[in-house]
Amino acid sequence: MTVDRKTHWDTVYDQKSEAQLSWHQAEAKLSLELIAMAGVTAASSVIDIGGGTSRLAAALLSMGLRDVTVLDLSQVALNTARDQLGQPGQSVTWIPADITSWTPDRQYDLWHDRAVFHFLVDAPERAAYLDSLARGLGNGGHAIIATFAPDGPETCSGFPVARYSPTDLAEVLGEGFELVAHRPHLHQTPWGKTQSFQFSLFRRTC
Repeated sequence: MTVDRKTHWDTVYDQKSEAQLSWHQAEAKLSLELIAMAGVTAASSVIDIGGGTSRLAAALLSMGLRDVTVLDLSQVALNTARDQLGQPGQSVTWIPADITSWTPDRQYDLWHDRAVFHFLVDAPERAAYLDSLARGLGNGGHAIIATFAPDGPETCSGFPVARYSPTDLAEVLGEGFELVAHRPHLHQTPWGKTQSFQFSLFRRTC
């Protein structure tokens, strides 16, 4: 993209309330369902890619997890999320970074991405993302990747997006990932518009 993405997302999170963000959800119910299916326990390590101001980190902490990481391009979003969590937020690792240029320095048991991958419409960016995924997820680990479905929006926040079926996504991830489960999801924006998503759970096999 030619647009400065960091500036864009910092501005969005700085100028808009949660009720003005199309992707806002009060609870990450479907993500938590798939996280449970992946066998995540209090001893597991989880990274939320593009976590923004999501409530997922709070939900994971309430489940007893203490190894929780949130990565987002926007420092403004991370600051807001940390402030919302208060004291418990001090146990979360907050990483301000672009997933297409970030290199993980460790591996996680679960990689969660709700609506980052579909913004990567250029092949080099997708390749960079997949390289980070391969470095950051251990063998036997799980990845949850949610994107707009084939009948979902073609743009989001002014950017073009790529739309995927679970099968499409499995082909992109390649042989090292087994599609374990998938769910369709109709997300209701805060102003009542319906957006079609798919959530896919993968297990890394090699």
